[in-house]
Amino acid sequence: MAYVLVLNSGSSSVKFQLVDPAGEATDAPLVSGLVEQVGEPMGAVSVTVGGQEHREELEIPTHSFGLERAFAIMGEHNVGPTDVEVIAVGHRVVHGGKLFSEPQLIVDEIESMIEDLIPLAPLHNPANLDGIRVARAMLPDIPHVAVFDTAFFNHIPPAAALYAINSEVASQYDVRRYGFHGTSHEFVSQQVPKLLDKDPATVNQITLHLGNGASAAAIRHGRPIDTSMGLTPLAGLAMGTRCGDIDPGIIFHLVRQAGMSIDEIDNLLNKQSGVKGIAGVNDFRLLRQRIEEQDQDAWLAYNIYIHQLRRFIGSYMIALGRVDAITFTAGVGENDTEVRQDALYNLDMYGIHFDKEANLVRSKEPRMISTADSPVKVFVVPTNEELAIAQKSAAVAAQARAEGLY
Repeated sequence: MAYVLVLNSGSSSVKFQLVDPAGEATDAPLVSGLVEQVGEPMGAVSVTVGGQEHREELEIPTHSFGLERAFAIMGEHNVGPTDVEVIAVGHRVVHGGKLFSEPQLIVDEIESMIEDLIPLAPLHNPANLDGIRVARAMLPDIPHVAVFDTAFFNHIPPAAALYAINSEVASQYDVRRYGFHGTSHEFVSQQVPKLLDKDPATVNQITLHLGNGASAAAIRHGRPIDTSMGLTPLAGLAMGTRCGDIDPGIIFHLVRQAGMSIDEIDNLLNKQSGVKGIAGVNDFRLLRQRIEEQDQDAWLAYNIYIHQLRRFIGSYMIALGRVDAITFTAGVGENDTEVRQDALYNLDMYGIHFDKEANLVRSKEPRMISTADSPVKVFVVPTNEELAIAQKSAAVAAQARAEGLY
């Protein structure tokens, strides 16, 4: 059996899986693991094989050291990159800018182009690039493929993509809406027509990726026409630690009145805002517990979150004109029954007939949580970004081999 090694490299961590690209969305990966706290006095490498976790705690000075340890642990259980057939290494890259609307075989030129995009994603692309360089050095004979979070939204209509600011400034500094979570929105939106038993080219849908980061997308006939995140992942819905859409004048106000620096405001809006900024926690299980304990800050944070979510659902229904399905995915979307119910509360007049009993069913399978006669169907579809990356990477690698590049 052939596998794709899927890598998601962060500034101090590397998540990885060995995935069968021909598998189903609900299949468990052959291997999953995490290298964490790279560069800290003490880190950890964990590798899960067959449901059994193997963990080492040690200092991890570099990403390459961490991956070497991970590969060694995998090798001890006969599932290392040289023990099984690895046909590609798929790398999640957060920002592809205007350059990349498709996955790319990583060669030196592509690596350089990803580096050029760092100003658009200074918190993410450098770490993604580090992971690419480390993995290419460690596995030089295997095709490496970059799969971009922004690619799915690369061609949304100009009216949705462009901001109403001076066009020369916007053009010079690549200021536009790029959107994120594209791999997840694309994967989930491709499952929905199958559930509806309709031609994908006829389906209009809204997809809601709700995790610690959250985004919404409006998709007409298989192509996105709008999405909530913007130049950066900070825009759109209120999230776990990010504020979502705010009046940009708030930034000027904090500079002038609070004397805050750009870095302080960056940290405030990205890491100390959203649900956490109001309630003190960003884990929705803890938030729910606090709401049950009558914590007013937790209740306020939840209401703001739901209010923003309903705003985007409503605006996308208008943008699409006709909606066939609304789909929830990711950690909160797949598991929080109250979020789903409250997001669609009392919308029968818009053709959304919610089924409270179906909503309470716990499952890892795609499922409908609207009534059978609901004009707008509502689904929960578990996302599987790793499988999507594996499938895209396998296809690019096969083409590279067909062209004699490997």
